[in-house]
Amino acid sequence: MMPDNGLGAPSTGEVSGRESRMTEARAADTWPTAPGGTTAPGGSATGAPLLPHEETEQWERRLREVLAGFVDEPRQAVEEADRTLEEIAARFTEAVTRRRRTLRMSWEGSEERGPAVETGTEQLRLALRDYRELAGRLLHG
Repeated sequence: MMPDNGLGAPSTGEVSGRESRMTEARAADTWPTAPGGTTAPGGSATGAPLLPHEETEQWERRLREVLAGFVDEPRQAVEEADRTLEEIAARFTEAVTRRRRTLRMSWEGSEERGPAVETGTEQLRLALRDYRELAGRLLHG
């Protein structure tokens, strides 16, 4: 078993040659996770939907209504689809902003804790994992 640097990759200088390249490739494909944990810092579940299920259903229902109106009023339907997408994008922006705020609070100093209180490496690793997970969801749907 190889020692690791706490991020799931071998420590520098521990491995060489072909094995090092294979290990780097594996490390690039994986991300550190807490043992048995699926809760992000601040209590939000990783992979949790950005919008509540009920709200998502409402947006989907609204889009179905817009599509149904296309036959009678095509231009009006497209204009409504544009407005709906703008509203959905605004809601996702709000949700991502809230999630970022929660993540930031998990590792930054706060007034109660004071900026001098250091955040542990494990907490920082979990925060970084959750930032990557959120960015991946935004980039890859």
